[in-house]
Amino acid sequence: MPRSRSWHRRPRNSVRSFAKRSTVGQKSSRKPVPRSISAVATPDHEKTVSGQIGNDPPVTGVEHWAAKGDVRLFLWEKFVERPNNKPAVLFVHGSSMASQPTFDLEVPGRADSSVMDWFARRGFVCWCVDMEGYGRSDKKRDITCDIANGADDLAAATEYISRTRGVQSFSFYGISSGALRAALFAQRHPDRVARLALDACVWTGEGSPTLEQRRKKLPEFLKAKRRPIDRAFVHSIFERDHPECAEKRVVDAFADAILALDSSMPNGTYIDMCSQLPIVDPAAIAAPTIIMRGEFDGIAGFDDLMNFFVRLPNPDK
Repeated sequence: MPRSRSWHRRPRNSVRSFAKRSTVGQKSSRKPVPRSISAVATPDHEKTVSGQIGNDPPVTGVEHWAAKGDVRLFLWEKFVERPNNKPAVLFVHGSSMASQPTFDLEVPGRADSSVMDWFARRGFVCWCVDMEGYGRSDKKRDITCDIANGADDLAAATEYISRTRGVQSFSFYGISSGALRAALFAQRHPDRVARLALDACVWTGEGSPTLEQRRKKLPEFLKAKRRPIDRAFVHSIFERDHPECAEKRVVDAFADAILALDSSMPNGTYIDMCSQLPIVDPAAIAAPTIIMRGEFDGIAGFDDLMNFFVRLPNPDK
């Protein structure tokens, strides 16, 4: 999930650096690439156009649905003018919110609240996907929707995008448990990952005071597949590590957007981060990788991330 100074107040240089780096090595083609996981197109795409800001070009949004077996996954695509022959970014959300509130947030009177619009206006085609159990994707299976299941969702999503738009490789941005999902996917499918951005990531969990406290609730998480959320919970995300690091109007809009889609969240990523770390092997990640951490992040320990960083084999990091 987003953490203090880890997303909505991140210095823009970090985002621009990723945008600049992401154009390198990207490949797109109109020809679909066969993959092992089936994902099928549906004809009911719905287009909307976001409001134009100043002289910025309008951004088009397109709704998509992919299939992971009999599970329907919601995908959201944004671009300027047309999606063809542009580098693709796939954004991966965290444990306690769906994809659109995280990456396509609208805050009246505040520019650049949607990172998808920001990248789209700079020549990218942007995608996000609601993991199974979140947002508009199916919630019918009696499972915890753990990190490995999220990596399966990314496999189905990229297969669908490949068939629909001809994209062969993606730049990935994952935040918190979304970073773990993206990193695990990069291990499994290195051919589909051009670049990898891991924000608020955690490796072993060593040196994490927030995870230390959360582990005390592990028996509670293990008893249920989902946990309830409310407005107070969303606000606690931004107060947990260091208060007043995010604008109140942004937090309020974020809470509105999250709660419009969900009143509970799967427990799988919480269970994984409390009892199954490390889930990702940095030595098995071949893609160029950037690691980002908020100053007051109580989950992603600095030394833990540095130990992860030095094990990444690609010198472009």
